[in-house]
Parts: sequence; C-alpha cells; structure tokens
Amino acid sequence: MFRFLFLLFIVIPIIEIALLMKIGGWIGVWPTITIVIVTAWLGAKNVRQQGLATLSSLQTKMAQGQAPSEEIVSGLMLLIAGILLVTPGFVTDIFGLSLLIPSFRKNIAKAFQKVMPVQTYTNGGFQQQNHYHHEQAVNDDLSSESESSSKPSIHQGKILDGEFERKE
Repeated sequence: MFRFLFLLFIVIPIIEIALLMKIGGWIGVWPTITIVIVTAWLGAKNVRQQGLATLSSLQTKMAQGQAPSEEIVSGLMLLIAGILLVTPGFVTDIFGLSLLIPSFRKNIAKAFQKVMPVQTYTNGGFQQQNHYHHEQAVNDDLSSESESSSKPSIHQGKILDGEFERKE
C-alpha cells in the first residue's frame, strides 16, 4: 500500500510537471494551459453524462430486483475518471479518458467481479457466492460435493444461521 501511495503522490506529480514543461516548451505556455483546461471541462461534461446514464441503469436494475454490481463499479470508475480529468496534467487525463470508454469500464468491472465475493439475498437470507477462478477453490467445491451429497451446501440454497463468540 505504501508503494502505491508513494507512486500516487510523489512519482505521478513529478512526471506530470516534467511532461507539462516539455509540452509547454514545444507548443508554448498558453496552448498547454488551454489543452489542460479543455480536457478538464470536456472530461467533466462526459463524466456527468455517463454518470447519469449509469445511475439510471442502476435504478432500473434495482427496481427489477437484480444486483447492480456492474453499475456500482462503473460509477466508482467514473468518479475516479472525473478526479483524474480535473487534475491538471496529461498522464492523468489519459487514464481518466480511458475510464470514460464504456467497454474498458466493463472489462475492469468484470475483472473485479471475478476477484470479489458476491452476497445474494434469497429465501430470506444472504448467501455468499465466490466468483474466484482459482483451480483450488473449484476442486475443493467439487470434492466436498462428491464426498457427501446429503450435506446442505451453499449451492443448494440452504442457509445456516447461528451465533459465535470469539475467545482470545
């Protein structure tokens, strides 16, 4: 985590400043400032439009009783895109603009869904469904199901409710 924060707060601003100075030397100060302002304005406008569309899709899915996980991740990525586009600089603009591409956001959302566990609400309780794509997890699930098919499993919709106490 420290490396990520170091990269975020130290290395990226240094790269941005160097790139702004280099481009400012090539095309001039005022055209560079104009490009930075225009990308921030256009980016914010696009983030707003796509954010409203994502919010509408989220509301529709929730009204239909579906899990809006893709829309939530997409909304978070649009928020990040907005922050990156408003931040002065070319590197952050490139990352922010790439997050405005819907297919790019969908691919990232799908990648997150493969890694993150999902809880669903069925039959009056929550069930956790792991969408991990590790062979070990799949093999464990298959071996436990084949060992005793009479045991209730999460795949059969049985919910175990209980309490526990942690002793230290």
